[in-house]
Amino acid sequence: MNDAPPYVRLGIVPITIKATKRFLGRNHRHTKAPVGALFVVAVADPAGEIRGVAVAGRPSARLLDDGFTIEVTRVGTDGVRNGCSMLYAAIVRAAKALGYRRAYTYTLASESGASLRAAGWMRDAELRPRPTWDGPSRTRVQVDIFGEETRPSEAKIRWRKDIIQKEA
Repeated sequence: MNDAPPYVRLGIVPITIKATKRFLGRNHRHTKAPVGALFVVAVADPAGEIRGVAVAGRPSARLLDDGFTIEVTRVGTDGVRNGCSMLYAAIVRAAKALGYRRAYTYTLASESGASLRAAGWMRDAELRPRPTWDGPSRTRVQVDIFGEETRPSEAKIRWRKDIIQKEA
């Protein structure tokens, strides 16, 4: 017996950042919706129901923030088949239309990255676990009021997608 969800025909649709945050609040596995965004995309089924969203923002790593690079900060679906791959491809097409040259995103080391590989992304780096983002110049809270982690502290994989090749 096949436990895979049934295939649903999806289409790319516009969505507001506010609606994207609501969707992620209900459907993202391990982190909350991001605070800000440059732009967002969504996939919907034929009935118009949003089945997944993706958020593009500025790179969190300062050295990658050159004005021509985006970071896909969240992708979340309700489990619809092929939704993540479709979102990664759509957000890169949108970034290309806006003149961006490169995109990065991160997955937990425990995640397969199958959707990223399907959308043509490459593994760029393996990053060691960071138990905290806290620092002397900026303290950060790592747990919520119930003592639960607000972000996973395991190792991460950085993925890269070159959007526009540099001219020689």
